[in-house]
Amino acid sequence: MTDKPAPTDDSVLGGLEPDQVRVRFPPSPTGLLTVGNIRSALFNWAFARHYGGKLVLRIEDTDKSRNTPEALQYTLDSLSWLGLTWDEGPEVGGEFGPYLQSERMDVYADVVAKLLAAGKAYHCYCSQEELDQRREAARTAGQHSGYDGHCRALSPEQVQEYLDEGRRPVVRLRMPDRPITFDDLVRGEITFLPENLGDYVLVRANGYPLYPLVNPVDDALMEISHVLRGEDLLSSTPRQIALYEALAEIGIGSGRTPRFGHLPFVMGEGNKKLSKRDPGAGLGEYMERGFLPEGLLNYLALLGWSIAEDRDVFTMDEMVKAFDIRKVNANAARFDPKKCEAINASHMRMLDAAEFGRRVVPFLAKAGVLPAEPSAEQLELLAAAVPLVQERMNTLSESVDMLSFLFVPDSAFSIDPDSAAKVLTGDAGAVLEATGKALTEVTEWTTEAIEAALRASLIEGLGLKPKNAFGPVRVAISGRRISPPLFESLELIGRERSLHRIEQARAGLAAD
Repeated sequence: MTDKPAPTDDSVLGGLEPDQVRVRFPPSPTGLLTVGNIRSALFNWAFARHYGGKLVLRIEDTDKSRNTPEALQYTLDSLSWLGLTWDEGPEVGGEFGPYLQSERMDVYADVVAKLLAAGKAYHCYCSQEELDQRREAARTAGQHSGYDGHCRALSPEQVQEYLDEGRRPVVRLRMPDRPITFDDLVRGEITFLPENLGDYVLVRANGYPLYPLVNPVDDALMEISHVLRGEDLLSSTPRQIALYEALAEIGIGSGRTPRFGHLPFVMGEGNKKLSKRDPGAGLGEYMERGFLPEGLLNYLALLGWSIAEDRDVFTMDEMVKAFDIRKVNANAARFDPKKCEAINASHMRMLDAAEFGRRVVPFLAKAGVLPAEPSAEQLELLAAAVPLVQERMNTLSESVDMLSFLFVPDSAFSIDPDSAAKVLTGDAGAVLEATGKALTEVTEWTTEAIEAALRASLIEGLGLKPKNAFGPVRVAISGRRISPPLFESLELIGRERSLHRIEQARAGLAAD
């Protein structure tokens, strides 16, 4: 691998006009999108949008045992939720469809027939046992243990003998006997030697086409110009380049081999590649917790790329404008859940109050705090509460604990047992009694008047420190130790409800 030259636009476009850029995101609809999948989709989307090109969504659904219509819809809905819109593909259409591989089997069969007729591919009749024996012999002799080309030049008599034995052949691509070199947009020039590139299988013995066939065939027919994908697929690239070249020679596709860029691994704890089974790997978790799409995408963009050395928070529009695939770091990127949450929190602060309130409503409704269609009065109360909590929340789901006390009827209101055990102790009864008296005498129910009354009664009158003075009041009012600012909360709840909750908390202490 060599150092990359000073970048120019043509070093990325390779002679294409910017609007000729065509990239693809090819998920397998197995019911789960991981942060690694999303990072790849994001980089392809940003690349296409940067140049004014097109993003193709192509569904790799040939594994019938794992792919379901429900999983496909989940994939489409997830990408739509993220805002990663596609220009061609399911629900959109396009001139190169169909975009589900399960609907392209006739295409693959036709291509394989042409590759065989042109001598670019051949039938291989070797049994698995024979392959294993020859590989073990090669390893013992210190030689390359890949496929040895046994069936490359079978005579008609040998073929007939195999057929008479009932053998069903696979189809292999005839790899060129030369090094394959390409300029990776992330890693620079890479060369693979022919001794490490055996003829590989395109079609199983049962006639089923494999990924190393269908992926390049679809790329060629859909005129994909750039392939940006994970580092784990790097070893398959020289084989796919050989197939692109073979397809070009038999007149399939545009004749142009795509430019490749292999994105760095996303690492989890213990410096291991993040697995879809690891906590924090699946998109569903972030949707459930109330991450903003733009916050999550912002953080995932940082896994290998940055907009500037001294800046971590940016919008997707800013990313599109600045995105340069040549500035992606080839080194593995570590997924940091805390930083992901912090980036999301920054985006929550960036929302205007009305938009923040709108995004909070589904989480409050799901928890039963609000109805699916809140009343005008409830929305007014929520709008008044938003400025009190927006700076204190990292995810939208935290709104349930933060705001539910404002909406729950007094008949259903309860105090968190842990908060009661830690705060409603010692002098709490005296504090609540003094609080009730002080609030009763407040003439104008405003934040300022409430604060003045409680400070005079609890801090000056009882000689308490603010923590000991206001902690019991906070728990009595909100049911929790952590809540929006106390005095503002009292104003929002109103005099009658505030006094009722103070008295209920006192009664609970007396009963104990």
